[in-house]
Amino acid sequence: QVQLVESGGGLVQAGGSLRLSCTASGRTFSNYAMGWFRQAPGKEREFVVAISRGGGITRDADSAKARFTISRDNAKNTVYLQMNSLKPEDTAVYYCAAGTYSSGSSSAYNIWGQGTQVTVSS
Repeated sequence: QVQLVESGGGLVQAGGSLRLSCTASGRTFSNYAMGWFRQAPGKEREFVVAISRGGGITRDADSAKARFTISRDNAKNTVYLQMNSLKPEDTAVYYCAAGTYSSGSSSAYNIWGQGTQVTVSS
C-alpha cells in the first residue's frame, strides 16, 4: 500500500508562493490519481486540485483557479502543489490523497497523508 508524506508547508506573507510536495512510498504511485485537499480551523476539509494517473487531466476548485497548479513526477513518486498569490484565507492544513480517479470528492481517495500546515500572514 502506498504511504504519503507531505512537505513544503510554512509561513508566508500574502502575495507570496509556496510549493508543497507529497512523496509516496511503494512502486505503484503511477496507478493512483492524486488530489490536494485543505482544512482550515473550524471548517470542513475541502477540495483544492486533483490530477489523473498520467497527469493529463487536472481538476481544480474555484478557489484555486489561476493561482494553484498541480503536477506530478511519476519517476520520483511525487505530486506537487504550486501555490501563487497566496491569501490569508488559504491558511489551512494541506493534505495529499491517492485514489482511483481524479475527483473533487474526498470519498474518491482512500490513502491520505498526515498534512502540512500553510499559514499566510496579511
